[in-house]
Amino acid sequence: MIFKKIMSYLTFKKQVDNGQKASFNLRAMHGMNRISILIFFVAIIVMIIRIVKSF
Repeated sequence: MIFKKIMSYLTFKKQVDNGQKASFNLRAMHGMNRISILIFFVAIIVMIIRIVKSF
């Protein structure tokens, strides 16, 4: 369930209330949030790889 929400967030399947077009500020905020989520996942993968290599 959580993974599904994250994937819908990352794949641009956002809907704006009342059929309004999203403002530039809202789109920019969502873009920055996507970048931060991707960097977080990359960091987790790197940490897992380093832990596995140390054994």
